[in-house]
Amino acid sequence: HVEVQILADKHGNRISLCERDCSLQRRHQKLLEEAPSPALTEEIRRAMGVAAVKAVRATGYENAGTIEFLLDTDGKFYFMEMNTRVQVEHPVSEQITGTDIIKEQLRIASGEPISCIERAPFMPFGHAMEFRINAEDPEHDFRPCPGNITRFEVPGGPGVRVETYIKQGDRISPYYDSMVAKLIVWGIDRDECIARGKRALSEFCIEGIKTTIPFHLEVLEKEAFVEGRVYTDFIETEMGDE
Repeated sequence: HVEVQILADKHGNRISLCERDCSLQRRHQKLLEEAPSPALTEEIRRAMGVAAVKAVRATGYENAGTIEFLLDTDGKFYFMEMNTRVQVEHPVSEQITGTDIIKEQLRIASGEPISCIERAPFMPFGHAMEFRINAEDPEHDFRPCPGNITRFEVPGGPGVRVETYIKQGDRISPYYDSMVAKLIVWGIDRDECIARGKRALSEFCIEGIKTTIPFHLEVLEKEAFVEGRVYTDFIETEMGDE
């Protein structure tokens, strides 16, 4: 599951901000995203970016958005859908392209041209991953885990970004989306990104509820993940029934 971040303005500018790999999922819901995709060759990356821009141009779309593809084991990709909005995982694209996607979206809405157009076409710089921190119990089929947060401490340091709405003492409701935070890490390459992810996840403390933090730490230790062999059935094939 690979998607391409695009920007399109009223002045005819249509660009892609590289791709994101969203293959690690449970029940077809994304848990971890990374950019660039370890599954793509440079040839496939260019072709996918061109296809995404062509789709946007053909529809006359103007905004930030995402063209989503499915990639098979032969390196062929197929259009799946378009998301006409900014997605949860957009920070990994920001990290590897140095682009503020929300700022660009506001510029487009104001009728201004994309400010980063002179840097297109983009080539990914470094590697980024986003870990969705959900109020779920991975040991019991990702069962929702609402409750009161009794302790909340976030990691920091170079290449670490945390986005959240919660604080210590908050109550997580059972009625809405289970995601309580996003941890985004960047490294000069994928190995450094994984190492930084391990450190940041280990320092991320949320008590009072179960979260997906232990699950992410386990994923980063899996040989298949480290080697970049991540598919949409990764949890079933590499992690049993977790």
